[in-house]
Amino acid sequence: MTDKSKEKAKETKKEKKEKGKEKEIEELNVGVVGHIDHGKTTLLSRLAGKFADTHSEELRRGITIKLGYADTTIYKKGNEYNVKGKGNPVRYISFIDAPGHEMLMATMLSGAAIIDAAILVIAANEGIKPQTMEHFSALQAKNIKNIIIVQNKIDLVSKEQAKKNYDEIKEFVKGTIAESAPIIPASAQQEVNIDKVLKELSKIKIPKRDTESDPILLIARSFDVNKPGTLIKNLKGGVLGGILRKGVLKVGDEIEIKPGLTIKEQNKEIYKPLVTKILSLHKGKDSVKKITPGSSISIETNLDPTLTKTDALIGNLVSTKGTLPEITNRIKIKEKLFDKVMGTEEHEKVQPLKTRESLMLSVNTTTTVGTVEKIDKKTSEIELLLKIPIVALKRDNVGIARNIGGHWRLIGYGEIV
Repeated sequence: MTDKSKEKAKETKKEKKEKGKEKEIEELNVGVVGHIDHGKTTLLSRLAGKFADTHSEELRRGITIKLGYADTTIYKKGNEYNVKGKGNPVRYISFIDAPGHEMLMATMLSGAAIIDAAILVIAANEGIKPQTMEHFSALQAKNIKNIIIVQNKIDLVSKEQAKKNYDEIKEFVKGTIAESAPIIPASAQQEVNIDKVLKELSKIKIPKRDTESDPILLIARSFDVNKPGTLIKNLKGGVLGGILRKGVLKVGDEIEIKPGLTIKEQNKEIYKPLVTKILSLHKGKDSVKKITPGSSISIETNLDPTLTKTDALIGNLVSTKGTLPEITNRIKIKEKLFDKVMGTEEHEKVQPLKTRESLMLSVNTTTTVGTVEKIDKKTSEIELLLKIPIVALKRDNVGIARNIGGHWRLIGYGEIV
């Protein structure tokens, strides 16, 4: 064997070793949130090495409409962090790009339901905007405590302006869940301090994962992956995308999807749960035999792909057959309202809830509207009748929004009791 061949064999062996390590590294789901046009998607493209936006309408309009996904592995070489494969793999990150537009608050809340940590992007040339505040409130509503603040677009301002904006951010987070969050001045466009963001992502403590309980997977996307003209024998079953919150799922498992399909019977809409089988599991580009809580994953099922196309099953829950609670159109929540309405320039005071008023509720990755039927002022518990039934999991956090001036505004959160 020549010296060159020996060297190549050594490199191949090393690559295999690193790949093996990569499968064992810790996994984290990270949301990228903030006001529209503050550079979230560009930042994500630098962190993950690719854009999360794939929807044609999103690309045309330059905004994120649905949740975008991207994944990457962070490597460390010496004291440097990168996503280019240099050094040892230290963490696998699944990014969720949440929409910044005020009309898409419900989608943003769905994204917040499936993340462990968040990057809050604030442009140095524009500062803290109403949607910055609303997104920050959403992180509080979903109990996200691991937050990194990226002060983006520092290349567009003077040193004095950057310092002033930095001080404003410090004041904004004072006394909140993000009071001690790192604030990283950066330029996604010029790739300044991207390595510092990767370093902070590598330092976040991984939440304790529950692999003993019955599995609960939150569906955040669903697809028909077949291209027009595909031969029947080559057709793939419907694909579900989401996050496994707890438990374990394996190829071959029989799973149930609730609430399931909407069917009209005698002028009434009823929900029919779906039962299917897991044909394959995918984490990023890798095919795996089983999944545990951690990164975002996709499941190929034997469902007719027409049932899963164009995100038809968003908001559903998945578990092994017979383990999910019954579908309900009533819910009881212990509420906690914010002091002020975020997302508006006025920051008006949040008024107490009233019976018979309609509220938008963000439950896991689904959204429904509920009418307040009872209010217990002593316990802060409210009972609501829901327009769209849900599968309610006790102690889950729920985002509460009120229609103010024609827009759903986040006014607080609650816990299912």
